[in-house]
Amino acid sequence: MTGASARSDIVPDSEHKGLVARLPQPARDLAQLARFDRPIGWWLLFWPCTWGLFLAGGARRWDIALWMLLGAVAMRGAGCVYNDVVDADLDARVARTASRPVASGRISKKAAWIWLLSLCAVGLVVLLQLRWQAQLVALGSLALVAAYPFMKRITGWPQAWLGLVFTWGAPVGWVEARGFEGLAPLGLLYAGAWAWCMAYDTIYALQDREDDALVGIGSSALSFGRHVRAGVGAIYGVALVCWAGAFWLVRPDPLVFAALAPMAMHLGWQVFTLKEDGADPLVKFRSNRFAGLLMALASLTIGLAGQA
Repeated sequence: MTGASARSDIVPDSEHKGLVARLPQPARDLAQLARFDRPIGWWLLFWPCTWGLFLAGGARRWDIALWMLLGAVAMRGAGCVYNDVVDADLDARVARTASRPVASGRISKKAAWIWLLSLCAVGLVVLLQLRWQAQLVALGSLALVAAYPFMKRITGWPQAWLGLVFTWGAPVGWVEARGFEGLAPLGLLYAGAWAWCMAYDTIYALQDREDDALVGIGSSALSFGRHVRAGVGAIYGVALVCWAGAFWLVRPDPLVFAALAPMAMHLGWQVFTLKEDGADPLVKFRSNRFAGLLMALASLTIGLAGQA
């Protein structure tokens, strides 16, 4: 196999094309199936875990934070495998996803299911590190995850469902630190996280607008029409208002809003500089890895202040 053909099955938005290309074909296919070549996904799944953990006062629970990072890697991978199995027919008809291992036929659905169960086994090990209340909350996400791949077939707003799924770590982190106490700030934190996810995935969906329209599947990037930037800005605004409310309930002091300022500026930069075509949507989407860190630092600060 030549170097060019060896890389022909690497998707365009892979972040580690050189490393992935050096893997033997079977290992490369498994890595791509679980999106190990695109770590942005597990960071976006992981950061809300820290928000809930830190805001609830679990600043010293770094052991749990690290377990949650491992869980995010494994379960994001499992979710991607499941999504690719369900969406194999649709992926084969979209240019950006046609080369994925299941859609292209390089991995059978049976092998994909075995790989999925292996990743879930890692997730189970992580689950057992949590207190029983947090375990129950974590298991509550399974129905949401199972339903997500079908949302694009029945609604023009599948990103709204993804927001419920991909930020479920916030309730898990909160309950791990505090149990089922003080759920009002958690509700606002989770609502803000939902809005954040819906907005950044709308940006991501800009890459597929033409293909999605041709295939006939839903997308908020399509549903917003010519008002994507305004829609994303409004949803980010909802996120910031919800987070401000959560911070205030933990520490009723006007200074808590200053903790959100870096996040607000970053999200504002995304909106005001967003270009709806070319490479910019992917750049802006990936920048939410840094946004998640900013929110984690803000949650850590307010969580510590709330204990003072």
